[in-house]
This record gives sequence, C-alpha cells and structure tokens, in this order.
Amino acid sequence: MTTSADVSDPHHIRVGARRLLAIDGFRRLLFSRFSSQWGDGLFQTGLAGAVVFNPERAVSPAEIAAGFVVLLLPYSVIGPFAGALLDRWDRRRVLVVANLTRGALILVSAVCVGTGVAGFPILLLALIVIGISRFVGAGLSASLPHVVPVRNLVEANALAVTLGAVISVLGGGCAVGLRVVFGEDNVGSGLTAAVAVVGSVLAAWLASRFARGALGPDQVVEPATALAAVANGLFDGGRVAARTPTVAAGFCALLAHRAAFGISLLLTVILMRYSFEDWGPIEAGLPGLGVVLGAGGVGIFVAGLTTARLVTALGRKRTVFIALGVAAVSQFALGLPMLLPTTLAAAFLIAYTGQVVKLCVDAAVQRDIGDEARGRVFALYDMLFNITQALAVAIAATVIPANGESVALIVAATVLYLAGITGFELVSRRAHR
Repeated sequence: MTTSADVSDPHHIRVGARRLLAIDGFRRLLFSRFSSQWGDGLFQTGLAGAVVFNPERAVSPAEIAAGFVVLLLPYSVIGPFAGALLDRWDRRRVLVVANLTRGALILVSAVCVGTGVAGFPILLLALIVIGISRFVGAGLSASLPHVVPVRNLVEANALAVTLGAVISVLGGGCAVGLRVVFGEDNVGSGLTAAVAVVGSVLAAWLASRFARGALGPDQVVEPATALAAVANGLFDGGRVAARTPTVAAGFCALLAHRAAFGISLLLTVILMRYSFEDWGPIEAGLPGLGVVLGAGGVGIFVAGLTTARLVTALGRKRTVFIALGVAAVSQFALGLPMLLPTTLAAAFLIAYTGQVVKLCVDAAVQRDIGDEARGRVFALYDMLFNITQALAVAIAATVIPANGESVALIVAATVLYLAGITGFELVSRRAHR
C-alpha cells in the first residue's frame, strides 16, 4: 500500500466535471448534498446572528465559546452510533427521514428564536439540528462509491464536498441578506432561520428518488440486535481506521487542522464582534463575518478545482504535507496582525489548505475502507474532529481576552499545524513498511 498516487494509478483517473455530472445517480446525490448544505449554512449563520450579533442580546466571549462547545460535543458522542446505523440501515431511507426530521426541528428552533427564547433550549435544539446534519453528511459520503466508479472517487469527492461547502457558504450569505430584509431582532432572526427548512425538504425529496438499497450498504455484517450494532460502532470504526495507514495518517493531519481551526474560529468571531473596525466597504460585525466566510468559501472552491491535479502530480502524501505547511505559515504571518484585511487572506488560505487535506482523507476512507465499515469510519471521523475542535475552543476560551486579541493563541494554532505535519509523516511511514 502507498500513500501517493501518480498518473498511472487507476484509483486517480480524472474524467472532468461534465462527465461526472452525466452520471444520473451522482448528479442526484450531489443536488441532495447541495440542498442540505445550503440549509445548514443558512440555519447556522442565522442562528449565529440571532445569538451573537443580535442587538437585543448581549453575550460574552465565554458564552460564545460555550455555544461552540455545546454544538460540537453532543454529536461527537452519538457519532459512532450513527456510523453503525449507516452500515446497517438502507442509506436512502436514512437520508429521507433525517432530512425531514431536521426540517421539522428547524421550524421549532425558528419559533423559539422569534419568541425570544434564549440560553440552553436554543442551544439544545441547535445541537440536535446540526447533529442530524452531520449524520446526513456521513450518509452522503458513505453513499458516494455507489454512484461513481472507484477510479473516479478522488475527483467526484472533490467536486461534491467542495461545491457543497461553497453552497453552505452561500447559504450563510443568504442568511445575512435575509436579516437585512426581516430585521436583526428576535422576530427577524426567527424568520431567517425558518427559511432553512426549504433545504431540508428538497434534500429529502431528491434522496427519495433513489431506489431502495441503491446507496448501500451492500451487505450487513452486524450483530442481530441494533443495540449491539450501536455498541460496536465506535470500536469497529476505530479498529478499521487504525489498521489502514493512509486513513490513520490523514486523521492525524485533520485533527491538527481542526484544533487550529477551532482556535481561529473563536478568535475571528470575537475580534469581529468586539475589536475589528470597518475596512473600506466591509463592515465589522455579522456582515464582516459573512465576508470572511465568503473568503473561506472561495478557498474551498479553489481547493476543489486543484486537489485532484495536485494529488495526480505530487501524490497524496506530499499534497497533505505541503497543505499543512502553507496553513502554518498563513496562520502565523497573516493571523498576527489581527486586522480585518489580513484575516480575510488567512481565511482564504486556511480554508483552501484545510479542504485539500479533507479531500485527500475523504478519498482515502472511500477507497481504502470496505463498504461494510465505511459509514462507521466516516461517523468516527466526524466524532473525533468535533471533539478536537470543541476542546480547542474550550481551552482557548479560558485564556482569550475580552477583545479577542491574543498573540499566544495564534502561535498555539501555528504549532498545532506543525504537530500535524509530524504526526502525518510518522504514521505514513507504516504504509511504506
């Protein structure tokens, strides 16, 4: 087994977006992902506006950090259970039911926001909605090998995940625009969040057009009872991932990225709320945060256009190694000034490099993990990275100043990227041996 790829590798054949989109199953799965992620972006940005940038509510940096932790940790606990179910149940039915359930909970959340409900109830509803979104995302990723040939997985995954992330950013942009139309108070925030239900309903309808069993799993290698299958989910996913050097090395790289990203995310939100000033036409506050998300979306889009080419030219290992190095330099050089324009540049580069790493790891899981365990590995994937990001945010919140200006945290995020490079290299050597 090797961690690199070259032009002759049958697992890395590029055919172009047009030929991929000509595949009916891939196109349908892609549009379902787009609908789902558009709704996610709109809901999450609308909720952030309602809680963090709402003039009727005042929050501290600690409360902002607590919101991130509450939203990330609970799904980290149920992630292994989701994986076991994705490898046990018809994924087409799971995608339909999960999307409809999420849509109903989005409406409940919107009513609560609009009526002024604050604190734990809103966070509880949000964490359930986002948890279901993660479940849907894992199901879509696990289903991809059923609609495209294995040799086209890298390119298909790059197209699906990257454009999906861009669509999510566009959803966030729609939330910013809708707040201008509906207002920034509780009622306006509730109406903005409610629009996200459109994405869930459309995603469920598109998933329902697949035939039963078309998205796998092909065979169920599970205990007789669902409870036993759920209990084995975490152990099985971890065992399979640890046995696959390409996947284990990728996990090391992404753990480092998610920890550093968690620190950067907290810094950016607090700086935008309490420290940054308007820069030209770009306003601080939620509009500025929307522009930062847009810069990240552009980085994600460019990653989708270039990752397959980088993997073909350099190999997966070198691609990940270089991406982490560029992220470290960007974090340090562009983060330290703590100014709005340098933050925009950092958002683009960090989003770009992080997406390159993610696409490489996604392809490794889809290519090197059997279908009978792929759902559990993807769910473990989400669990580990949510826990990592939540812990990074929680730890950063204990030392971050009220205005968000912290040199020490920027240096810490840079060191995390360097640690990721080291871990990726050490684990990758197992593949060569």
